[in-house]
Amino acid sequence: MMYWDDGGMNGWGIGMMTVSMLLFWALVVLGVIALVRYLGRTAPHGPAVSPPPAAPPPARPTPEQLLAERLARGEIDPDEYRARLATLHGGVGDPPASG
Repeated sequence: MMYWDDGGMNGWGIGMMTVSMLLFWALVVLGVIALVRYLGRTAPHGPAVSPPPAAPPPARPTPEQLLAERLARGEIDPDEYRARLATLHGGVGDPPASG
């Protein structure tokens, strides 16, 4: 008995081999992409921790508080303190005491 194709592959065999090879390489490429994405997602130094919320800025002192601080530091005398405080509250201020 004589074989015409000598035991070789026909068109279907070559086609199936080509499709299976393409599927194999597609799975390899997709596996590498999935691995890179997985490793890129995990932080190398542990999980990311969000910083604590910032403290609100300190409240600004009122003008009266600033005047009191200047008086306490000795920058102004009590008469000047009273005159400036009266000016802040809408008064004209006491004239300097003579005598």
